[in-house]
Amino acid sequence: MNKQEMIYEGKAKKVYATDDANYVIVEYKDDATAFNGLKKGKIAGKGVINNRITNQLMQMLENEGIPTHYVKELSERETLVKKVSIIPLEVVVRNISAGSFAKKYGVEEGIVFDAPTIEFSYKNDELGDPLLNDFHAMALHLATREEIALIQRTAFQINERLKSYFNRIGIDLVDFKLEFGYTPDGDFVLADEISPDTCRLWDHQTHEKMDKDRFRRDLGGTEEAYIEVMNRMGRKEKA
Repeated sequence: MNKQEMIYEGKAKKVYATDDANYVIVEYKDDATAFNGLKKGKIAGKGVINNRITNQLMQMLENEGIPTHYVKELSERETLVKKVSIIPLEVVVRNISAGSFAKKYGVEEGIVFDAPTIEFSYKNDELGDPLLNDFHAMALHLATREEIALIQRTAFQINERLKSYFNRIGIDLVDFKLEFGYTPDGDFVLADEISPDTCRLWDHQTHEKMDKDRFRRDLGGTEEAYIEVMNRMGRKEKA
């Protein structure tokens, strides 16, 4: 399948058309942004790491019955995926208080919830991706009641599988962002990525941050944290 013109460039990825309208090629960049693009920088090697981590996790989810857009890893930075019309909702699943949740509700970070919680944001950069509830999403025709129920059910299923996976390599899955959509054939799938860019990951023993919070908060050691996540996942695959 041949790579053609670039059809989209986002904060972390470029998307290219192919000679098959049902598929696109995603290229992962080293660019890093935070706070809705107000903070910008680069994390050396991030694109390579996020490509590999995402593909490994997508394949794991596929094997456990969660449909995704993943097709084939093409190179260290590029992956062939199904073309997806994204539902304009960012879905965040939270297991432990952190980040904007802790700040917004005036609680300390690190509180383990009795049950995971879920929140939606309107996927709109110009508006700053505002939070919304089910009724807002339906009023704005972003998703139907049935789609929202499907998204919630699938997101919690993904959470259980990812929590279990990361637990086995000594990492706590604090929270993470998901995006869903439809293929040209009308199949509902998980899209985008699952990586230290889109997940909060803490070392189980030390609670050391192993994700983009190291970049957001100028903690240093961002590249090393991403590499450590990838290395632990690689050791698990070989076990």
